[in-house]
Amino acid sequence: MEYISNTLGNLIQQTAFMNLTVGNLIMIAVACVFLYLAIRHGFEPLLLVPIAFGMLLVNIYPDIMLHAEDAANGTGGLLYYFYVLDEWSILPSLIFMGVGAMTDFGPLIANPKSFLLGAAAQFGIFAAYLGAMAMGFSDKAAAAISIIGGADGPTSIFLAGKLSQTAILGPIAVAAYSYMSLVPIIQPPIMKALTTEKERKIKMEQLRPVSKLERILFPIIVTIVVCVILPTTAPLVGMLMLGNLFKECGVVRQLTETASNALMYIVVILLGTSVGATTSAEAFLNWDTLKIVFLGLVAFAFGTAAGVIFGKIMCKATGGKVNPLIGSAGVSAVPMAARVSQKVGAEADPTNFLLMHAMGPNVAGVIGTAVAAGTFMAIFGVK
Repeated sequence: MEYISNTLGNLIQQTAFMNLTVGNLIMIAVACVFLYLAIRHGFEPLLLVPIAFGMLLVNIYPDIMLHAEDAANGTGGLLYYFYVLDEWSILPSLIFMGVGAMTDFGPLIANPKSFLLGAAAQFGIFAAYLGAMAMGFSDKAAAAISIIGGADGPTSIFLAGKLSQTAILGPIAVAAYSYMSLVPIIQPPIMKALTTEKERKIKMEQLRPVSKLERILFPIIVTIVVCVILPTTAPLVGMLMLGNLFKECGVVRQLTETASNALMYIVVILLGTSVGATTSAEAFLNWDTLKIVFLGLVAFAFGTAAGVIFGKIMCKATGGKVNPLIGSAGVSAVPMAARVSQKVGAEADPTNFLLMHAMGPNVAGVIGTAVAAGTFMAIFGVK
């Protein structure tokens, strides 16, 4: 009987019920909410499902993120090894390759002024940087937090790793991906508040055709120019443009398909689950996390507003040829931000088609966020 009693006692002690804290229960509930939003409402399910599931796993079984040096046998938890690839900036860079292989830079090439709208939307990053400094974060932590304003999860993870801000990487990544998924909810009220109905009804001229030579030269030229000025952007901008060159050169179809499909989705699984697994109750439920989530929202709102306001300036400068709504797509949530511009424009006039025009600032925002990250790395002397 004593043997049976001890065995049952050991089994009970090994269950998660004996180790769950109130914080763990809260995080499990948050994970379930994220899963509901992703599955029921389709909010960026490719990102939120693995992130939420990683969040669920680490709060039930914390050792799934056990560091190798802390393990008795020298072997870390499964998701710890996924997370190391985040810290080494491998997964964010591979995500950029996949994004490049799926992205059409034609609208940006046809309308280079879109670069200005993409740049204007980065204002939210620097507003968040100042806000984070004012809230007591260190300069490097503030820089890592501020990238949330670009609505670019991989770049947020990349910069946090490069600036050695791994302690807040989880909240930063979750905030960035959450705001990316909530683009259709956050952006429209800001866009409508800053524009008149007349401005929202502006129809833009059809974009000129872009030649194959232009499409091939674009990723090469951008890589040379940006990486010569800011070499630290090479992992992100370089991979983004390499993926796009695969797509546009037309001679490596197999590489294009792999980068934009199989490899991309494998990396999303590894990145999403490892990011979610950084959100243990101990790491996530604190005042710094609340500050980061708040600053991310402020940054995203400022970036959206800055893009729309600059769009209004361009509208005036061109005599009403630019619809200010496309400025909101300057944040780098591709292609959702561009779809939101289209949706808000179509609400004002169902015959208005802004999607391709909005894709220009949208893809410019991807480049702009990477450049902003490279600028911070250069400021802090990080290579």
